[in-house]
Amino acid sequence: MNIAQDKVVELDYQLTVRGEVLDHSEPGEPLTYLHGHGLIIPGLERALDGKQPGDDFEVIVPPEDGYGERNDEAIEELDRADFDDDVEEGETYYMQAADGTPYPFTVVSVNGDKVRADFNPPLAGETLHFKVKVLAVRDATAQELEQGYAGEEGEDGQ
Repeated sequence: MNIAQDKVVELDYQLTVRGEVLDHSEPGEPLTYLHGHGLIIPGLERALDGKQPGDDFEVIVPPEDGYGERNDEAIEELDRADFDDDVEEGETYYMQAADGTPYPFTVVSVNGDKVRADFNPPLAGETLHFKVKVLAVRDATAQELEQGYAGEEGEDGQ
């Protein structure tokens, strides 16, 4: 069965950026996702279209098809008083929008009562190199289609 819209896909992967391995699936714990629902980055999802179990390949995803280009306007100054705890440079924190949506950001610097925060995704502007092996492809269940992700409701990570 080929990968297509509404198929559940299991794959092993390794993500490398600038020669450094940043992420990978663990042995025996493949990435499982519902294809065509925007649950993985667009460039990788498009590269997987039509693939089938046993396919083993590499994909280079440019920033515009991955986490986007870096945006200098996504760097803001926040008041130190808005933080409950000590603030550390390089750490990721979360801000909550009025509608409750969490927005992660990385602290670039702390200078007196000001915190410089970068709201760009950490891999924005990076070219992503994936090694991928498709392990399995199956039809999604009615519940998976309704909930919009693979696996039964209540399973780990859901």
